[in-house]
Amino acid sequence: MKKILVPSLIALAIGSLSSVAQAQTAPAPAAEPESTLAFNAGVVSDYRYRGISQSRLNPALQGGVDYTDKSGFYVGAWGSSIKWIKDAGASAGAVEIDLYGGYKGTAGDVAYDVGYLRYQYAGNKLGKVAGFGNANTDEVYGAVTLGAFTAKYSHAFSNLFGNLNSKGSYYLDLSATFDLGDGYSLVPHVGYQKVANTPDATYTDYALTLGKDLGNGLSATAAVIGTNAKKSFYYTPAGKATGDAGLVVGLKYTF
Repeated sequence: MKKILVPSLIALAIGSLSSVAQAQTAPAPAAEPESTLAFNAGVVSDYRYRGISQSRLNPALQGGVDYTDKSGFYVGAWGSSIKWIKDAGASAGAVEIDLYGGYKGTAGDVAYDVGYLRYQYAGNKLGKVAGFGNANTDEVYGAVTLGAFTAKYSHAFSNLFGNLNSKGSYYLDLSATFDLGDGYSLVPHVGYQKVANTPDATYTDYALTLGKDLGNGLSATAAVIGTNAKKSFYYTPAGKATGDAGLVVGLKYTF
């Protein structure tokens, strides 16, 4: 009994010491970075915003930069080529630049996001066109997420995208994000754009987006997007409705 027990105890002790040594020499987990800075660039077959084409149903180049602090605060800028301002009769306004900042946090199982968004249309002359004001727009927003589902409310405290007397317009966004595995995701969405004092501009939009993470910062999307917007208000110079249902594909690189 003793001859068996002693070697067993020695082996146990050596194993324990080995485990301790491994624990002591194992690398510590990487510390969370104080902040992150990310850039993105991409192209879409049609730049749709809240269901309405901003690029005359044509492709658009896009890109942005985001800074995030681990405390939850973030700021960013994003830009895209557009055509709708010139289509409305303005002599200038071919670029949209969005400037935003906010705070993200959690309360129990609920994640929340509050912030401010400025739509800046560089050098736009929309205010010189009869029936329009300057296109630049300011919004505040708040969103809550529970599991896969997100509800977001955006409120304009300026005129909305050049519509006169439209201060107080709002947008309600309901969406969900489902992980399908193998890098695929599915995002259904429905939204309601209320344009104050302009009933013909108010509409509902919808989208169903299939996304694919291609790895190495590259991602692709394919979306069916549409609205019930009135063609008499949302149309191209050629008379095409900019809110009709269509397929939009995109490719984005994040680095």
